[in-house]
Amino acid sequence: MKKGILRQLSARRKAFSACALLCFGAFGVSLCGCAEMGGYSNESLFPRDVSTVCLKMFENQSFRRAVEYELSDALAKRIELETPYKIVSDPDLADTVISGQITSIGELALSTDRDIGVVLEKEVEVQAAVTWKNLKTGELLIDHLAVSASATYSEFQMQDFKYASSVVANNLARKIVELMERNW
Repeated sequence: MKKGILRQLSARRKAFSACALLCFGAFGVSLCGCAEMGGYSNESLFPRDVSTVCLKMFENQSFRRAVEYELSDALAKRIELETPYKIVSDPDLADTVISGQITSIGELALSTDRDIGVVLEKEVEVQAAVTWKNLKTGELLIDHLAVSASATYSEFQMQDFKYASSVVANNLARKIVELMERNW
């Protein structure tokens, strides 16, 4: 009879210990979730003092034309979609202004047919320099930072440079929006 009571007491102690461990563990995890303590946070990654962005047309320093229009359009759509910011056309009404330059557009052959030497797949790479300025404070949030993106295309799949430049513009716009996030 004593062994049965001792087993019950031992089982209750184990259950109590497990419960206490869970409670204190949950308390410890909740402390780690505090932003002040350097843990996880559910705050926005984008600066809070910004609500509007004026997007200037990117300059193009390469010999390929129309890529600057595709990049500016893709960037405007990405900013509206993936950030809390709104695009405005008047810099006087904007909190910040983002601008940049396409510094180079390169194209190279990735694969060729061994028998006849025809290029099967090509790659387009676009490099740009981006600047993002807070018009309220004069602070440069992004200071002439170099960004690049690439995309492939194949004429055998009915794709051309126009298709690849559109994909590259979207990839580059995604990278620029990622740069707009605060460091954490």
